[in-house]
Amino acid sequence: MPHLVTVAHGTRTPEGNQVAAELTAAAAAQLGWPATTSYVELCSPLFADVVATTAGPTVVVPLLLSTGYHLRKDLPAAVDAAEQPDLVSLGGSLGPDPLLALAQADRLREAGATPGQPVVLIAAGSSDPLATADLEGAANLLAHAWGAPVRLATMSGLGTRPEHVVRHGDAVSPYLLATGHFHRKARHDALAAGASVVADVIGPHRFVVDLVCQRATSMQVAERFSA
Repeated sequence: MPHLVTVAHGTRTPEGNQVAAELTAAAAAQLGWPATTSYVELCSPLFADVVATTAGPTVVVPLLLSTGYHLRKDLPAAVDAAEQPDLVSLGGSLGPDPLLALAQADRLREAGATPGQPVVLIAAGSSDPLATADLEGAANLLAHAWGAPVRLATMSGLGTRPEHVVRHGDAVSPYLLATGHFHRKARHDALAAGASVVADVIGPHRFVVDLVCQRATSMQVAERFSA
């Protein structure tokens, strides 16, 4: 039986780190696998420490929404440094994915957004152009799931800041799994720019749990065929 390891970014906000733990526990229960939650930084256990002493087949599902430095550099380096790196299957970013878009649409409705209301997807952002392509894909998927136009804003790195994208009366969907610095900033900047509704973070939504399970099982199947 594989061991599921999830890896989130990590935050100094305890409630934000708890989201990763809840997602992991729910996915483990659904899969029937043992599981461990880990973090890139700012919270323990660190991914590098968890994967260092891998003792059996391990499936790593990053709880990161887009491509970036951590996925392309930090996580592969940690796997390469493990005692048995050949036992570790490392997945890609969680997004963009239609299940994430459906979860965002649910959060918008829960916050009081109305059908047809224009939406701004606000992401943390990255300096990696590949991440920008991921975020544009996420905005397109949300537009399809929501049935209305969705514009993209980022709070750092490449892209346009919320104050230049959000218009009076818009609804805002934070493209964030968990609360923390970027969530607080997204909410503040969106409301200051005139947003009428700001949805909650995606959080441990049932669709995200399903997505983690899908990624884990598809990686397990791929590993069997490559063995």
